[in-house]
Order: sequence, then C-alpha cells, then structure tokens
Amino acid sequence: MESIRSGTSASPPSTAAPLLGEPLPVELMNTIWADRDGVHDELTHPEGLAAWLRGVQPRLAPAGGPSFAQLPDPSADELRRFRQLRDALRRLAAVTTGDTRLAQDTDSDHLTAAVSAVNEACAYAPSWSALTWTGDGGPTRMDVADGTLPARVLSRVAEEGVRLFTGPGRAELRACHGPRCVLFFVRSHPRREWCSADCGNRARVARHYRRRRDAGEAAKA
Repeated sequence: MESIRSGTSASPPSTAAPLLGEPLPVELMNTIWADRDGVHDELTHPEGLAAWLRGVQPRLAPAGGPSFAQLPDPSADELRRFRQLRDALRRLAAVTTGDTRLAQDTDSDHLTAAVSAVNEACAYAPSWSALTWTGDGGPTRMDVADGTLPARVLSRVAEEGVRLFTGPGRAELRACHGPRCVLFFVRSHPRREWCSADCGNRARVARHYRRRRDAGEAAKA
C-alpha cells in the first residue's frame, strides 16, 4: 500500500505520442498515431510507456498525484496491461463514434472483451481516501492506493474511461478523419472537426488539391 503524494520532478523526457489536452483515456488511446511515415505505437517498449507516464504527470500531480521523478521503466506485465486497456478503450471509442477503421474489432465478442478489460483495469489497483489530522494544519484528505505507480495510473485511467463512456463526454467523442490520422478527441466546440489545428490544415489542403484535380479532369473531358 502506498500513499499518493505530490512531489517535484525533473523535466520529463518527451513522449513521442501526441498529447492534445484530451481526457486521460483519450490520451492513452492516442498512443497509437500516424503520420506520413506510417502508424506508430508508443507502447511497444517499457521505455515508451515510462515516457508517456511522465508526459501526463502534470495532469495527475495537481490533485495530489504521484511524483514521477525517479520512475523506473514499467515491467513487462505493466506494459501489457496498459496496451490491453488502450486497445479496449479504442474499440469502445470505435463503437461509440462509428469509426470504420476498427470495424473488425467492434463485433459483440470484441465489445465484451473490451468491457472486461476496462473493468479489470479499474480493479487492478484500488484507491481510497484517508484522513490525516495535525495540530498545525487540521484535517487533510489523502489518496491511498495499492500497487506500483504505473498500476495506480492504469486504474485511474480506466476509471476515467468508464466515466467518459457513461457520461456526457460520450456524445462528444469523435474519431479524427484527417489525412492519415487515427486519433480520437472529445469535441470541445460544436464546429470542431479535427483532433488538432495541424490535422485541420492538412485536411483543407487535401480538399483543395482534390477540387483542383477534379476541375482539371472535368476540363479535359
């Protein structure tokens, strides 16, 4: 059992995965991303998972979350669990958004397996509140949890995933259909179409190119 306390940390190594300020379950989904060089996966090795955990640390620390200053590389089992949760969340997001890119993973068997994976992750490292009371500071609430630091983050992301899929954010979850993009995002504005401004720019350039090409072909006909 470990107490989750805030702490200072060195400047974290940069994760290669895009961090767009989305809810943590969506950030985990987006550890699979694509560019002109192909599809990439930040969770291929424990080092990638460690870099991603450090990258999202600021999202955890302000609420009394853990310090990642000396986070060792996660174990092979922790990496497997994060990949399992990530893939489950992406399947559920595909079902929610009607994303055809994961059509083969959205049948009833895959859906049942994805739900089970999320529930398993929620229960992996239970957390609860503890009360401390000092003469100088009075009562203070502290989060207490079982398991290693990565395990606790895994369960927290899974819990937030349950809230995402059962709460109002579900209606705003979107798959980005920009060129080569495989990311998800939660729409923060009714007119938002893309995961990022860069993706929107690429989509507009692609549309412009198609219009010019089609106009040229029509002129030749």
